[in-house]
Amino acid sequence: MITRLWNNKFFDNDLLSFLKSQGYSLIAGVDEAGRGALAGPVFASAVIFPVDFSYKDIKDSKLLTPSKRKKLFNFIVRIAVDFSIQKVDVEEINRIGIFKATLKAMKKALESLSITPDIALIDGPFLIPEYLHPQRAVVKGDRLVPAISAASILAKVMRDEYMCSISKHYPEYEFHRHKGYGTKLHLSLINQHGACNQHRIYYKCFRKKEDEKIF
Repeated sequence: MITRLWNNKFFDNDLLSFLKSQGYSLIAGVDEAGRGALAGPVFASAVIFPVDFSYKDIKDSKLLTPSKRKKLFNFIVRIAVDFSIQKVDVEEINRIGIFKATLKAMKKALESLSITPDIALIDGPFLIPEYLHPQRAVVKGDRLVPAISAASILAKVMRDEYMCSISKHYPEYEFHRHKGYGTKLHLSLINQHGACNQHRIYYKCFRKKEDEKIF
């Protein structure tokens, strides 16, 4: 019986080969981008590759340069059997919290696929609530499952492009430089200008008196 959560040791026995031997052929990888940011939406992607697809350059987006991610983005969307990229906006993140928002973005990505996968492999230790089809959580899946790695690339590229686009409307925050993450530059700009409507103000770090520095 397949457990709900796989750890890295399972991959010594080749998880994907095992799944295929159990009749799973359309396997979706799911990952997010922007969960740890202080501003901007959280993006999620789902990717289904052809059976027996392999390409060593596809890896966790955090291990790739921006130019390499962009090249792989174009390759992935050409070669994938199906893919989807979705987001949950800041307003909803502030309303329901980043954890629920991340899972909701993943669910939207899966449900936006034109093909229902036989099974979805979710990066991390959590399953997606209310997703009604087979799914399994894979710890560090973005470094172990090509489809999850690909999903991380698609989500990261689209989120970075989004943050660059809104930077034109919020030039004082320089979102194009830090993409909403808690860098020294970003924290300094928040202290200087305060939070805007692209910030996740439900975070405790934003709940300061007006005459105090946020960070």
